[in-house]
Amino acid sequence: MRPIIYLFILLSSLACSAQNIATQDLPIAGAEQSKVYLSLLKKKNVGLVVNQTSRVGDKHLLDFLIEHKIKVTKIFSPEHGIRGDADAGEKVDNTKDHKTGLPIVSLYGENKKPKKEQLTGIEVIVFDMQDVGARFYTYLSTLHYIMEACAENKIKLIVLDRPNPNGDYVDGPVLEPKYKSFVGMHPIPIVHGMTLGELAIMINGEKWLKDSLKCDLKVISCQNYDHTTSFSPPIKPSPNLPNLLSIRLYPTLCLFEGTIVSVGRGTSLPFQIVGVPDSVGTGFAFTPKSIHGMAKKPLYEGKRCVGEQLDSTIFRKNIQLELIIKYYEQNKHEIYFNSFFNKLAGNASLQEDIKKGIKADEIRKTWQNDLIAFKAKRKKYLLYKDFE
Repeated sequence: MRPIIYLFILLSSLACSAQNIATQDLPIAGAEQSKVYLSLLKKKNVGLVVNQTSRVGDKHLLDFLIEHKIKVTKIFSPEHGIRGDADAGEKVDNTKDHKTGLPIVSLYGENKKPKKEQLTGIEVIVFDMQDVGARFYTYLSTLHYIMEACAENKIKLIVLDRPNPNGDYVDGPVLEPKYKSFVGMHPIPIVHGMTLGELAIMINGEKWLKDSLKCDLKVISCQNYDHTTSFSPPIKPSPNLPNLLSIRLYPTLCLFEGTIVSVGRGTSLPFQIVGVPDSVGTGFAFTPKSIHGMAKKPLYEGKRCVGEQLDSTIFRKNIQLELIIKYYEQNKHEIYFNSFFNKLAGNASLQEDIKKGIKADEIRKTWQNDLIAFKAKRKKYLLYKDFE
C-alpha cells in the first residue's frame, strides 16, 4: 500500500504546485492592487470613469470603494454605459446609479468631455475600463478627454491599468491628422499594442492634449503581465465583443462597418461572422434582429444575409486585408464603402488601394515606414516587456 500512498502524495503535490504556478502567472489588473491606490483616495472627493468591466474580484469598483469608506461623489459613464448595456453609438443619458444613488454623467454623445461645472469639488478621478487594443475603440478617446479635463481643472488622474488582449502585435495604417475623430484621435496604428495606462503616459509625453497640456497622472500598472501574455478579459468589454475570438477579430472586422458588409450585429455571433443580404444564396446565413443592449437597430435588420462564420484559424497578427478585399471583389456592383471607412482606416489611401486592386501584402508595405517610426516612439512609454 505504501507505494500507492507515496504516489498519491506525489501526484497531489504536483497538482497543487501546478495550480499555484497557474495562479501566480495570471495577470493582476491595477484595480486588484487596492493597497497601492486606496491610500491615495482617502479623505478625497473622488470621481470615477467606469463601466461593467471595472471590477475588484466579484465587486464593481464603485461598490468596493464605498465599502472602503472612499468618498465617491460622481460617476462618469462612457459608450455602453456604467453597466455596459447600451448599444454601440446609442446615446447614454445622465442618470443615477440605481444602487448608490450617485449621479452619473454620460461621456458619450454631445458631452464627450466633462464640463468644468461637472467636475466641481472633485479632487481626484479614477479611470478603470477594459480596452481591446484598437485605435477606434472609443474608451481611448474617453481617456483622452478625461486627461484633458483633469489638466484644465488641476485634478489628479489615477489610471488602473488592465492587460490588452491585442497587446502582442502592432499593425495597420497610422492615423493621419485629417481623419481625426472620436474613433481615432491620435497618430497611432489601428493595432497599437499598448495598454491604456501606457497610452495615457504617451499622450502626456507626446503633448497630444489641447494646448500641450499635461495631466497629473499616476498609472497603477498590472502585475504578471507583459506584451507576450495571452489574456482573455473575464467580462466582455462591450455588448458586441462577447468572447476572445470577437476581440481578436475586431481590429479587422470593425473596418467592415465602413462598408455594406454586416459583422453580425443583431445575432448571437457579433464580430465572428460576416455577410451581405442575399435572399436566395446558399452557404452560411443569418438574419440580424433587434437585441436589447446589443443591437437596437442592426444593419439589415430582418434581412437574410449570406456569408461566413469565422473561427480562430483565420486570425493572424495583422489586419486581415484579404477578407476585406474578398468581399469588395464580390460586391463591386454595389456601393461598397461608406463615409465611415476612411475615419476607421485613418486615411483615404486604404480605400483607394483596395479599389485599384492592389494586393494585401503590397498595401501592408505602404504602412511599414510609419509603423517603424511608431514602434520606436512607443518603446519610450511601455510599462511592460515588449513582444519583440
